[in-house]
Amino acid sequence: MKKIYTNNFSKINLHKTNSIKSEIVTQMIYGDSFSIIKKDNNFWKIKIEHDQYSGFIKKKKFINYIKPTHKISSLFAIIYKDSSFKKKVGKLPFGSKITIKETFSKFAKFQNYWIEKNNLKKINYKSKNIFSNINIFHNTKYKWGGKTFEGIDCSALIQVFFNFNNKYCPRDTGDQVKYFKKNIEFKKIKKNDIIYWKGHVAIALSNKKLIHAYGPLKKTVIMGIKETVKIIEKTSNLNVISVKRL
Repeated sequence: MKKIYTNNFSKINLHKTNSIKSEIVTQMIYGDSFSIIKKDNNFWKIKIEHDQYSGFIKKKKFINYIKPTHKISSLFAIIYKDSSFKKKVGKLPFGSKITIKETFSKFAKFQNYWIEKNNLKKINYKSKNIFSNINIFHNTKYKWGGKTFEGIDCSALIQVFFNFNNKYCPRDTGDQVKYFKKNIEFKKIKKNDIIYWKGHVAIALSNKKLIHAYGPLKKTVIMGIKETVKIIEKTSNLNVISVKRL
């Protein structure tokens, strides 16, 4: 029987090979569960439970699996060292899963740290509109393999909102295109439709605007749909390959 661990660090990079110099293929955020496939000295090859994505991480002191009770609903939440709520020791990214031990006033305790309750939703919470607050990532830095407020890529921008809503979504654009089945004509695009190019993806905010983590501009941006299609066609020689509706 495989052993499941919980990531108890804000984020962990997963590399393509057992070297921190190799490509970052994705990240685990706080509360993600995983199993170890192979131990290789100071590196482990691991598999993330929710999307079965694998990669190499540096050996660290992780904790055994803990069932989460809540998740972070803001772009990030500040972590406080103790109940004086004065010393900040880090941040948890959107979608992080935590187990609340106790509450006090406007704060909640997880592990040995504290966090403000207004950053939390219960673990079983689902939004009626899966992308309702996607604008929190507007102007976030673009980072290949990233999944957090410190940097995110285009396919992760889709996946993190599915994960937050307790739904499965593949990590990469090629797999997402195959996974989502309902195809829509480009001229019929409306809010929350997902627009795919080869190796790129965006979410429609309306029938005129979209948001995407866009490498050439090095950040997550809101742009016109027609404008984006023309720019990508001109600069990358790529056309829209599919529009998906949830």
